[in-house]
Amino acid sequence: MNARVAAAELLIAVMDRGRALEDALEETASFNALEGRDRAFARALVTAGLRRLGSVNTVLSRFLERPLPDTAYHGRALLHIGATQLLVLGTPAHAAVGETVEAANSLREARGFAKLMNAVLRRVSRDGPEIFASLPPGSDLPPWLYTRWRAAYGESAPRIAQALLQEPPLDVSVKDDASGWAERLFGTVTPTGSVRLASPAPIDTLPGFGDGAWWVQDAAAALPARLLGDMRGKRVLDLCAAPGGKTLQLAATGARVTAVDKSDARLNRLRENLARTKLSAEVIAADALEYRAREPFDAVLLDAPCTSTGTLRRHPDVAWLRRPTDVRSLAELQSKLVAAAAALLKPGASLVYAVCSLEPEEGEGVVADALKHGWKRETIRAGDVPGADEFITAAGDLRTLPAHWPEIGGLDGFYAARLVRN
Repeated sequence: MNARVAAAELLIAVMDRGRALEDALEETASFNALEGRDRAFARALVTAGLRRLGSVNTVLSRFLERPLPDTAYHGRALLHIGATQLLVLGTPAHAAVGETVEAANSLREARGFAKLMNAVLRRVSRDGPEIFASLPPGSDLPPWLYTRWRAAYGESAPRIAQALLQEPPLDVSVKDDASGWAERLFGTVTPTGSVRLASPAPIDTLPGFGDGAWWVQDAAAALPARLLGDMRGKRVLDLCAAPGGKTLQLAATGARVTAVDKSDARLNRLRENLARTKLSAEVIAADALEYRAREPFDAVLLDAPCTSTGTLRRHPDVAWLRRPTDVRSLAELQSKLVAAAAALLKPGASLVYAVCSLEPEEGEGVVADALKHGWKRETIRAGDVPGADEFITAAGDLRTLPAHWPEIGGLDGFYAARLVRN
């Protein structure tokens, strides 16, 4: 099987069939027929193609007299993959053009476009890089999304867009001895205590993985659980818990954790990680809106379902799968989840609400709604989470942006607030 064909079919699955890339990677037969370097190459191709989708399409449009027919799925995807090699990955023209045209000729669905691909890709290789380099920040985002970010973040919006173009580093959370594990993994300790690896590698081959000494978790995703403070011996409910990084964090600090998530399939990954790390938590498959506990908890962590626009560095497909209407519908769900959490807390206990979204409606908007319905903000203060002071907002919440920490590779966009019932 040809890696370029597999990459094209992954792109079709995302852009034409609306599948998340993670799902497409599991479901696409041509990709699953690949092994080793070919498999890694196909994944790198489609990820780069999605990350720079807007710019690559802009360049291609300059050299096409008219768009390919709507039904030319393979032709369009292979052309995009070929241009991605030339413009993003720096593949030599003779290889990118020749191999892409050969891949087209191998497919009945794309054979009729092989000559066109050859002509267009040769023009892209000659004149495309100058056009590509001249495109402004935000060219690789859907216009509706970048417009929202310019309204919400002003001058920071171009820096956010620029940060999304970089391959993110791999962060891990450790049970203990961050400095020691940073040395063993050839990484560094971030200002907030995560370990950041210097270069990507298959995680199951790294020291400590099999022994359960650490788990993969972006540095930003590790912050909300720490807002709960010292939870040793306390009962903590992790709502919408899968895949479970925050459950592992809390369990590692000695909390008695109950992890609830609607998806039993996603909870299986949490169960596997609990077994690997030799940590314990009660795992319950249930809808967070309907879950009832025998007794209230000392704290609740709610990492609510969201548009995930803060994670586009890792999941560039999300930008193209989301729609403007998703922001409102998810914000409504998030407010319902916050309301449901009220019945699960002891009087005076804290709820940490978090989303990996950059959309204000899902962060500040949900908290503003909560404040109207019996909640009080428990302001986050400097020093509450060492190393995170720069992320504290004027209102006393936490907001990370992909443009933060540019000198060490950035971090995901996250919002978190600490609330108590009046």
